[in-house]
Amino acid sequence: DVFLRELISNANDALEKLRLTSLTEPEVLSGAESMNITIKAEKEADGTAKIIIRDTGIGMTPEELANNLGTLAKSGTSEFLSRAESDTSSNGNLIGAFGLGFYSSFLVADRVQVTSRAAKSSNNPKPAQYVFSSGADENSYEIYPDPRGETLGRGTEITLYLKPDALEYADTHTISELVAKHSSFSTTFPIYMHTTRTEMVPDEEAESAAAAAEPEKTAPADSDDTEVDEDEAVVEDVSDESEPAAKREPKMKPITVEEWLQLNSQPPIWMRDPKTVTDEEYESFYQVTFKDYQKPLAWYHFSGDSGSGVSFRSIIYVPSRLDDSYWQNPLQSITKDIRLMVKRVFITSDLGEDALPKWANWVKVVVDAEDLPLNVSRETLQSTAFLKQLKGIILKRLLQLLARVQSEDAEKWEKVQETFGNVFKLGAVEDFKNREKLSTLVRFATNQRNSTSLDEYLENKKQGQNQIFYLADMGKSTSELAGSVFIEKLHARGYEVLLLGDPLDEVFITNIRRWKKIPFQDVAKAGLKFGDEEMSPEEEKEEQARLTEKFKPLIEWLRKEVREKGAARDVVISNRLVTSSCAIVADESGYTANLEKLISSSHAQANHKHMMDFAKKQKVLEINPRSPLIEGLLRRIEQLPAEDSEEERDTEAEDELKEVATVLVDGALVRSGFAVTDSNDFFTRVDRILRRSLGVSETAPTDTTVKPAPPVDPELPPNADEPEVEEFADGRGKVSWEVEEIDEFGNVVKDVPVDMKAHDEL
Repeated sequence: DVFLRELISNANDALEKLRLTSLTEPEVLSGAESMNITIKAEKEADGTAKIIIRDTGIGMTPEELANNLGTLAKSGTSEFLSRAESDTSSNGNLIGAFGLGFYSSFLVADRVQVTSRAAKSSNNPKPAQYVFSSGADENSYEIYPDPRGETLGRGTEITLYLKPDALEYADTHTISELVAKHSSFSTTFPIYMHTTRTEMVPDEEAESAAAAAEPEKTAPADSDDTEVDEDEAVVEDVSDESEPAAKREPKMKPITVEEWLQLNSQPPIWMRDPKTVTDEEYESFYQVTFKDYQKPLAWYHFSGDSGSGVSFRSIIYVPSRLDDSYWQNPLQSITKDIRLMVKRVFITSDLGEDALPKWANWVKVVVDAEDLPLNVSRETLQSTAFLKQLKGIILKRLLQLLARVQSEDAEKWEKVQETFGNVFKLGAVEDFKNREKLSTLVRFATNQRNSTSLDEYLENKKQGQNQIFYLADMGKSTSELAGSVFIEKLHARGYEVLLLGDPLDEVFITNIRRWKKIPFQDVAKAGLKFGDEEMSPEEEKEEQARLTEKFKPLIEWLRKEVREKGAARDVVISNRLVTSSCAIVADESGYTANLEKLISSSHAQANHKHMMDFAKKQKVLEINPRSPLIEGLLRRIEQLPAEDSEEERDTEAEDELKEVATVLVDGALVRSGFAVTDSNDFFTRVDRILRRSLGVSETAPTDTTVKPAPPVDPELPPNADEPEVEEFADGRGKVSWEVEEIDEFGNVVKDVPVDMKAHDEL
């Protein structure tokens, strides 16, 4: 595909040289009025085809044809191209010295003919038109005067006689696509392509012939003796056949219309001063270049230097949407929308190992460098220094653009958050170098407002608060999290809590760990501290000790029950509950319910099963000493006879009390986000409690009578072996398909009796 790009670049160089020369020698402009590049494809009747590329540039003398194009032909172009393609370590000196751009023609052509007429100048007052001709597999070339005479006026015409396997390049649609991809901005001179189209026009010859074939009308024969009354009206019968020709549909014929279409009508806006480019021009350029029907959210137009001496101009775009495939491959990062150009000629979109990280690979960028070292195919940069610098430049400017939108346009920033909010969290996790900048872009909902940054959260923290409170539960809405049992007291006291419902939220928190040296505190874990305990530490300790002593019988009884069922390892007095009777919290070394979900959704638990099981058991049951339910349960426990007492025990009452406690603990597990140990057993107990509350006998049986299934019938339907046929509801006909089993080589596997099959189990 690169041959056309190279030849257009050469044509542009010839035109640019002519323009610069004309500043001191105006006579070089004689011979041709316009300065342009034309492309014409011609298909022959014998199936061959050729492409003619012409420019009205500076042209070449016979000596220049030999010096610029003949060197490679002398050594054999096939040998050189095969050697150049395999020499990836070349330093690139061959490019300019031997005119490699022209010799890319032999990638698609087996013969090339170059016709050129130099511009008239003081050194060459009478230029003549010469032809250079060479084949792909020839070791020689010819240069001779053009027998057709002076047909060019000025410039160069290259005719490519295409190889049989390259005839697709004679298609105008293919040529148009190649120019749009590689060269639409490579030149300020117009590029025209010859096209043909068919139009229907009136067939004048057929109309004339039809008119001549019609019989002439003659007046009725009147005798000389007959007097004609001039006042008498004459009525004529007009038949359909005698209608005027103008009222009939004219006969049409197809004609071929030839025209030249300009392929590069849009100028490169990145070369202009940003102050002169309108928003509409930026949006239109984005939609055309990146084939996006939606307008971009924001853009950044800038120029700079890479630090290694390469100057460039660039435009960075933030799209208004993410591709549907972005989250389908979370570990795959493909940068496909960075258009790297050199002097407005498209080079590549593949940055290789220097591709942008996953969090930024959605950005759309045009980068135009003034000069870069290229290898012979011009597809791979010989020095990766600029690409590594380019990656850092794009990320730096992208972060600057996002920060500017954040501070200047609240409405647009809301749209950015809606589309890229989770992307920023992903970026903060994977891009350690830019972690702090990306973290400033992250937003969370809280129990007090819909959206806040980490910096805004710290501005709202309470006196003595030395942690950032958060609650994470994957898949839960903000309203559900705001009503969680874990933040009852925090909310009641006016503390702000980050509410995290996205899967990436807790991953982000656990990787960041602290913000501005203030750690994060998961309020679903044990050991919750508000920060003002130091203001009255003795009073807090005394109150906690008093409540622990008061509820000691209940704590010890519940501790035995929850340990037997594996629901928790300990029972303590809670300092986080206000209205709820109890809650299950993860110990500081245990897993919260949300973390259990994250681990269960990955494959990590299979490799560390024993450690996972241990961490899952590290739960603590916290009871609310102010809850009437807990106080009532304490009274019932205190009424039970001591274990070493000889007093007769009421086993039925004890069983009922155990059942109440079990339902209480299971309910706490469910409300805290954990799964109950045995869901069937849990709902059976709930059923008994409901019966009891409604006055229904606990032993009253449920009618389990059901209709039995029909007898066994091994017979298949009569049409079971026929292929399945489906008919569309709108009457478009029927569709049928058959499925055959094939082996690894694509051969149909035939049904063979089991006892005759070859066994390859070993």
